[in-house]
Amino acid sequence: MTQFKFKTDIAPSQITPESIYEKRREFMITSGVLGTALLLNPWTSARASVAISDYKPNVVNTGEALTSEKDATTYNNFYEFGTGKTDPLQNAQNLNTDDWKITVSGECDKPGEYALEDLVKPFDIEERIYRLRCVEAWSMVIPWLGVPMASILKSLQPTSKAKYVAFKTLLDPEQMPGQKRSVLQWPYEEGLRIDEAMNPLTLFAVGMYGKTMPNQNGAPVRLVVPWKYGFKSIKSIVSIEFTEEQPQTSWNISGPNEYGFYSNVNPEVNHPRWSQKKERRIGEIFKQKTRMFNGYETEVAHLYKDMNLKTYF
Repeated sequence: MTQFKFKTDIAPSQITPESIYEKRREFMITSGVLGTALLLNPWTSARASVAISDYKPNVVNTGEALTSEKDATTYNNFYEFGTGKTDPLQNAQNLNTDDWKITVSGECDKPGEYALEDLVKPFDIEERIYRLRCVEAWSMVIPWLGVPMASILKSLQPTSKAKYVAFKTLLDPEQMPGQKRSVLQWPYEEGLRIDEAMNPLTLFAVGMYGKTMPNQNGAPVRLVVPWKYGFKSIKSIVSIEFTEEQPQTSWNISGPNEYGFYSNVNPEVNHPRWSQKKERRIGEIFKQKTRMFNGYETEVAHLYKDMNLKTYF
C-alpha cells in the first residue's frame, strides 16, 4: 500500500508526543502486535459496529505532537447532540451504533444497503495522524483509524456520471436530541467532489487513539478530510450518494456567505466574522499561523489548479 510522507515545519526537538499513547504504541511494536483490544475509558463509548483488531500503524504521520485523548474526546463540535463543546460528551452516550447500515445510491453500479462492517472489512485499517482544523480557529492532531475513502468508493463502482459524493448523518431526534432544535437543516449533509473524495488523504474513519470511534466524535464512522475545515468531516454517516450535480451541504444552506462548498483551510479567506490567519492548538496557549490547506498543500493543491479560491471558498 502506498505510503505518503508530509513536510512539517516543526523541528524534532519541538515534538512532545502524548506519553501514554506513545508507550502503548512502543509496547505494541516491540512485541510485534499490531492489534489492540477495545479499551474503554470515561471518554469513549462501549458500543461499536467495527471491532478494531488489526491495523497498520503510522502509514501517515505529520510529525507533530498529538492532542491528548482527553481533550480530543471532551471538546467537540457535534450539533446533533448540542451546540456546546461539552454537549456531545454528555448527550451522545446513548447513541446505539450496533448493526449500523449505510445506504448507497446514485450513479454507481453497486447501490444498496450495506452493513458498515461489510464496507470496511475487505480493506486494511490504517492509522493516520492528521491535524483537523475547525472554523472557530482551533485545531487538534489526532491518530485516526480508518480505510482510505477511495477504496470504499471504488468498491461501489461509480459510473462516469459521478462527479460528486454526497453524505448524510443519521436522523434520529430521540437519540440525537440536538436535532429537536432548528439550529441546522436536518439531517446533516455534506459533499465532496469525487476527486477530493478519492484523494489518498481522505479517510473513512472508524476509530481514534487505537480504539473504536467514540460516540461524541462521530461513531461509528465519519469522514476525515484534513485539508478542509472540520465541519466537512461529516459524522455518523448513514448515506453515500454519487451525484452528477454538486450536492447541497448543511452549513452552506445555513450561511452561504460564510460557509462555501469547498471550505478549504485558507488563511487568505476570512470568515466574515473573524480572521482565519491564526489558530490555537487545543491544550496550548499561544496561537500559530494557519497553513494553506492546513499544511497539506503539496498533496492537494493540484485539485484546485486555476480555480479562484476566494470565489470557490
